Amino acid sequence: QVQLVESGGGLVQPGGSLTLSCAASGSIFRINPMGWYRQVPGKERELVANIRSDGSTNYADSMKCRFTISIDNAKNTVYLQMTNLTPKDAAVYSCDATVTLPWRPNRPVTYWGKGTLVTVFS
Repeated sequence: QVQLVESGGGLVQPGGSLTLSCAASGSIFRINPMGWYRQVPGKERELVANIRSDGSTNYADSMKCRFTISIDNAKNTVYLQMTNLTPKDAAVYSCDATVTLPWRPNRPVTYWGKGTLVTVFS
């Protein structure tokens, strides 16, 4: 079993910043990639960014100037630094991880966290 636990969400004023963390634990041989998504009620989940173990990143166009994704491979933890937040950024942010399990090295499995709520208010 693999668990992903997000943290760092909360209330922030427009223009403020937050840093989210997502830690993976369990029977992990390798994780590649990890990523962040967000979802607003009534809308589809959208990609925020993802990152591979070599540090290469992919961002949604609307967020690449304000958000930074990073990874600590030794801790199996991915971070999302968010700056200049607006009410449109309010959402549940969830992380995912594509995990290679020790007993099935050729078939990675994608796991999801439960999400952390980001609220932007004035």
